[in-house]
Amino acid sequence: MTMSRFALAAVAAAVLAGCSTTKLEETPKAPVETRQPTPAQPTQPKAPESAVKTVDLAAEQLAAVADKRVIYFDFDSYVVKDEFRPTVEAHAKRLNLIKTQKVSLEGHADERGSREYNLALGQKRAEAVSQQLGLLGVAAGQAEPVSFGKERPAVQGTGEAVWAKNRRVEVKDK
Repeated sequence: MTMSRFALAAVAAAVLAGCSTTKLEETPKAPVETRQPTPAQPTQPKAPESAVKTVDLAAEQLAAVADKRVIYFDFDSYVVKDEFRPTVEAHAKRLNLIKTQKVSLEGHADERGSREYNLALGQKRAEAVSQQLGLLGVAAGQAEPVSFGKERPAVQGTGEAVWAKNRRVEVKDK
């Protein structure tokens, strides 16, 4: 049995020795192209596509209310009409954004009625706008209601069209 093992080991060694002397075929190399380097073309630096632009929110809010400074009222009323609620909301948004900004709410009335009555009505109108601003988060010290009654009409004359222009609250920056 040892002889058969010896013979088997000799055959295995001969097979391995025969494999090591066989030369493998060389695989052809892939052709390589050689080029001269070309000078790089100067390019303009590309701005990043996701560049963040600065936004001046205060300026945007000021522009949003620039032409919305007057709130008109019905005859003998100090209720803010639904059509002027967006104006009040725009001012509230600006005042909430710029906490140092203060406004004067100047209440006015038309020429009908006594001086005292119109001063009281103008005050109620200014306070109604101030209350709306307060409900929208504006600090009490930012909006000051003031009444001018019928003393400062926007339009001179008589008639409903003129009186309608004089029943107002003007929002003025301080």
